[in-house]
Amino acid sequence: MAIAAESKFHVLAVDDSLIDRKLIEKLLKTSYQVTTVDSGSKALEFLGLHGDDEQSNATNPPSVSPNNHQEVEVNLIITDYCMPGMTGYDLLKKVKESSSLRNIPVVIMSSENVPSRITRCLEEGAEEFFLKPVQLSDLNRLIPYMMKTKVKNQEQEHQESQHEVEDTESQSQALQPSEHQQPQSTSNQQQQQQSLTQPQQQHHHHQQQVSDNKRKVVEEGLSPDRTRPRYNGIATVS
Repeated sequence: MAIAAESKFHVLAVDDSLIDRKLIEKLLKTSYQVTTVDSGSKALEFLGLHGDDEQSNATNPPSVSPNNHQEVEVNLIITDYCMPGMTGYDLLKKVKESSSLRNIPVVIMSSENVPSRITRCLEEGAEEFFLKPVQLSDLNRLIPYMMKTKVKNQEQEHQESQHEVEDTESQSQALQPSEHQQPQSTSNQQQQQQSLTQPQQQHHHHQQQVSDNKRKVVEEGLSPDRTRPRYNGIATVS
């Protein structure tokens, strides 16, 4: 049963030979989503990087499938080794040097069995080195590499979401002290008001005492005993 295009693994096939591109596409398209390009620079362009062979891109537009590369991720790159301009080895190095692409598995194909070439590609990070013509049994070995890419992408997305949550929590915690400072400032204002009120109360109490003393003096001055002066023990009425 055919798998929906958006749920398939996406393979980017790079080869300057039209026959080899058609062969790879035929072997893969029943189970995978396949995009083909005829040069390493066009592969980098498809991946969002810029190649060195811009003039070749202008004269020979990429033979890319109708899928929009900006809306689909690439799970594996399979590329020919010997290509004009940028070789498959150069493309491999560019991919592994990119922080956003280095997790994509890269498989190299070649019609020449050169051990030093195979060793150099594997040391640079290639997952496999296939000799042409590529067989279906060879391509079946690509499944574990694509599964690994899916898992890495999911882990990266999970880590990014966790970082976003942690950043949000740290920002909310940074705002909390400023919220607690407001009640403290209110308490300081109350203490200042109390410190200002105490002298006023003392001053009012002092004035009250002075008023009471004056009232007492007046009352004593109006006492009947003081309205009658005494002369030799004889009280006279003035």
